[in-house]
Amino acid sequence: MAVNLSFAACGFLGIYQLGAVGALLRHGGRLLGGLQACGGASAGALVASVVITAPHKLESCKDFTHRFANNVRRQALGAVTPGYDFMLELREGIEEILPLDAHQRAEDRLHISLTHSKTRRNRIVSHFSSREELIQALLASSFVPFYAGLKPVEFQGETWIDGGFTDSLPIMPQGRTITVSPFSGPMDVCPPHTGRSLIMLRLANMNVHFSRQNITRLNQALFPPPEGRMHALGQEGYEDAVHFLKRESWTPSTS
Repeated sequence: MAVNLSFAACGFLGIYQLGAVGALLRHGGRLLGGLQACGGASAGALVASVVITAPHKLESCKDFTHRFANNVRRQALGAVTPGYDFMLELREGIEEILPLDAHQRAEDRLHISLTHSKTRRNRIVSHFSSREELIQALLASSFVPFYAGLKPVEFQGETWIDGGFTDSLPIMPQGRTITVSPFSGPMDVCPPHTGRSLIMLRLANMNVHFSRQNITRLNQALFPPPEGRMHALGQEGYEDAVHFLKRESWTPSTS
């Protein structure tokens, strides 16, 4: 059976997903050996692009995420501070990590969720004619209006915004899609739910528990938590992914 991975839109909590990827690379050889495609929205699309095009750059991606978070944290008003160019810093990080042939590696294997800026309809793209076009798709999927800027990102002649507004956790049309999210819910790899409430919220095709912890995580997605908490989130993602691999018998229980 074909296996896919999908990473949720989650802003700076993408560090959790990068931790999960680290566990998959170290312990999930059987799973990755049958990997057909990866999908994602916003930060999840960025994580998916690393898995498909540059898994060897995982540590560099983690380092960039920490630097990026530190720079946002230093701004008086965070990402919306006048004079701070959020999208420029994101572009520089993407260019640093993606290999020159990233668009060829991504062809039909990387599925990026976008939201049309005018119709607000979702589109999943998996064809990229150049590395620059791939970068534009990743930037478009990550663009939160007003937070990241005022002008939507152009891709293939149209303008787009964050894919997390319309499909924050894309499911591939064929095979099983293993879902990864830093929000507790019914996803395959996610933090355990520790609250009493069983109420679920649906956020752009992703179900999450209505809990104080998830509300805190939603805030941290846009306003990165302190450095120590960022490192802890990465470790939690790693441990939750290892737990999933053991539960699903993808790796020996001794891993």
